[in-house]
Amino acid sequence: MRAIICLIMASAVATFFFASCAMEPSRVEMDYGVSQRLAIANQTLNPDADKNQTPVAGLDGLAGQKAYDQYLKSFEKSEKQPVYQLGIIGQGSK
Repeated sequence: MRAIICLIMASAVATFFFASCAMEPSRVEMDYGVSQRLAIANQTLNPDADKNQTPVAGLDGLAGQKAYDQYLKSFEKSEKQPVYQLGIIGQGSK
């Protein structure tokens, strides 16, 4: 008798387990990752850019390097310029 009850319980648990796996996905699961894919698609300026094999027109390597060096140099702290204070000393009328 005990074996029959255990067998019935095991089959019921197995039935519920497999039935829960067979459910269709929820709305959240169906839309998982859609917002990220949409954000990437909306931020892509030219989706066919990888097919364009023409060289890029613009700065050559040396000019680009100098511009980049000046950009980095703009963040360096420079020596503070001396501050001159001019005081005007005067006496009031008596």
